[in-house]
Amino acid sequence: MHHPLVIISLVVLLVRLGLWLNKRRKATGGVDAPAAGLVPRAELVELGSEPTDPVARAALDAAKAGDWRPAAAYLSGGEGDWSTRYARMNPFSELAASDDGWLRQWRAEQPYNPVAAQVLTDALVQRAWEIRTAKYASQVTREQAMGFRQVLAEAAEASQTAIQLAPAEDPNAWVVQQAIAMGQGWSNERYRALWAEIVAREPHHFTAHTAALQYWCEKWLGSNELMHGFADKAIAGAPAGSLMTVLKLRAYWEQVLRDRSSASALYRSAEYTAAVDAALADLAAADPAHPGLVASRGWIAHALIENGRPAQALELFRGMGREIAGPWTYYGNPAAVFDSARRKAARAAA
Repeated sequence: MHHPLVIISLVVLLVRLGLWLNKRRKATGGVDAPAAGLVPRAELVELGSEPTDPVARAALDAAKAGDWRPAAAYLSGGEGDWSTRYARMNPFSELAASDDGWLRQWRAEQPYNPVAAQVLTDALVQRAWEIRTAKYASQVTREQAMGFRQVLAEAAEASQTAIQLAPAEDPNAWVVQQAIAMGQGWSNERYRALWAEIVAREPHHFTAHTAALQYWCEKWLGSNELMHGFADKAIAGAPAGSLMTVLKLRAYWEQVLRDRSSASALYRSAEYTAAVDAALADLAAADPAHPGLVASRGWIAHALIENGRPAQALELFRGMGREIAGPWTYYGNPAAVFDSARRKAARAAA
């Protein structure tokens, strides 16, 4: 027969264990990620930070080792799909921004290669923004501002070379200029001329439209009216599956950033619900190889949660795998806020 004190000790231990498990359950959102079909939080990475394509990874590793040829072959592929070709460039531009030995060798051996010229432009743009940092203008030091302007001027010069080398049908040499336009504060008239060059070559370039929405938002060189007008026009002329509808969701998010008091009413409004439904239909019609697929899933998942339909977002989170995309990438700890949103969707679905 067990001694009463032993039984009491066991009961206390079980109670403490129960309290710890309950606390742990609350801390993790009460959801086991793998059981919900989600990648564990520890494995999450931001969209574009690591190539998911084995060919891209191999080419990036070769570039890190100083061999530019696999990168040249990979970046020149895409069968004329300019949005895809542009999306492929980012990790290589990021590498060149910090280690450009392989790119300098590529340009030395192929000085008239248009893709190499575009990578150089984009690398300089990224280097310029790294110098400036993402801080508000009032928080940027004088030295950072000077360095930013200097390197951005180098990027602008490189972009002219890229344009001269680009085939007539290639919009990407102009697309890469959009970040320069924002950094240098181009006028609306000058930006519209740039935009005309892009859409004349590719009317529904995904990354170009995303960048243009930023230009036209209030925090840069536009307004809520200009931003929404741009999004509405892009959507009106786009075919199903283009994912242009996601621009409207992003426009609403930018609007809320400027006026958080309007968030609750706006996100539950009939017009926002209609925008979410249109984006869902657009996503269903999209090519599985669309370069903006993961990013679009992220923005639509966020929109569904804000619209009071978190359970519908679960499949989108599952489809995103280990990549964090959508507005969560703008937070200081993207993995934490992204994982919290995923768990909310999983709880709602359960």
